[in-house]
Amino acid sequence: MQWDRDWLGVRASILLTFAVAALSVGTGIVNISTTTVTGPLAPYIPPMVRQTVGFTGALTGFLTLAGAFMLQSRYRLGWYLTVVMLPITAAQGLLQASEYSYPLVALSLITLLVVLLNRRTFDNELDLTTTQLAATGSLVAAQAYGTAGTYAFRDEFHGVDSLTDAFYYTLVTGSTVGYGDIYAQTEQARLFAMSAILLSVASFAVALGVVLTPMIEARLSAALGRMTEQQLDTLENHVLVLGYGDLTEPILEELEDQVRFVVITEDEAATRRLANRDVHVLTADPSDEEPLESAGIDRARAVIAATNSDAEDALSILTARQLNPEIHIAVGVTQRENVSKLKRAGADTVISPAAIGGHLLVEAAMGKGDSEREASDLLGEE
Repeated sequence: MQWDRDWLGVRASILLTFAVAALSVGTGIVNISTTTVTGPLAPYIPPMVRQTVGFTGALTGFLTLAGAFMLQSRYRLGWYLTVVMLPITAAQGLLQASEYSYPLVALSLITLLVVLLNRRTFDNELDLTTTQLAATGSLVAAQAYGTAGTYAFRDEFHGVDSLTDAFYYTLVTGSTVGYGDIYAQTEQARLFAMSAILLSVASFAVALGVVLTPMIEARLSAALGRMTEQQLDTLENHVLVLGYGDLTEPILEELEDQVRFVVITEDEAATRRLANRDVHVLTADPSDEEPLESAGIDRARAVIAATNSDAEDALSILTARQLNPEIHIAVGVTQRENVSKLKRAGADTVISPAAIGGHLLVEAAMGKGDSEREASDLLGEE
């Protein structure tokens, strides 16, 4: 059923994981700042454990948030990360022993069940680009260099007694926070500190650019009327509308309140208009295999083609049928003599809007039946 797929499908997995991440961070902050804890388990959990788990709960929430973002791209690594983090968030909710943390426990367990049910859906391998690998490597290398060097020169730094102190100094230096509680006391230590500043700040800047670049690309894609990779990966049980013509607008109006859909067309002016209305649209040739595969034809529930050209519709449904032999394809035909041709091309249902309209008009002119009422029923009017 449609209801079951909506509540147990990919979108449910992603949204519930986001909710668990937000709730984990929120309850962690509340438990850190709250001195009075009430709940059935509160008398049995030491205050130090509750505060420590509250702090780690906030960190766990951010890791779960990272897993949710990876689930948006259907990464298997994101699935593994989420499956590991959800039981941890549930356990931390129990150890926090607060009445505010029990919803986190329940939601974590429900989300874990939904994510496990959708295991096969998250099958994309994490394929990092050269830039992403370089940014990650430079960040790790800069932190390692700063930590090792600071610890080696610990006698020449004020406030450095352990590796934790050295890592802390490198982290706050690279992030340009610089609290001033640790500082170099000799010329040699200052020279090392300057080199650590250059390397760590540069690595942070590169990593930040790698993070912001996809966001900027997403904004540009929306402005140009294109869907992002994440939007395409989360499509499921949707309808593909191939091409754009005079009949497309009435079709979209009918679909808007019923099911998610994606329009695939080469008309860039149409894609910009549709994108401005928050309609999912992909600028591509609907008869090509690649855009149909990107739009998730293997996960779609139906295909509709209704442009002004029966020949273009035939090519589009030939490709759709080849990629998904089981999908239902409906076509609006312009010329009645092409009905059989479109059926041979792979259409399950072929409808001639012109023929239907002509039939109703003739019946109205001849006084047969109630054509106006029939037309109103078709349009959903009272």
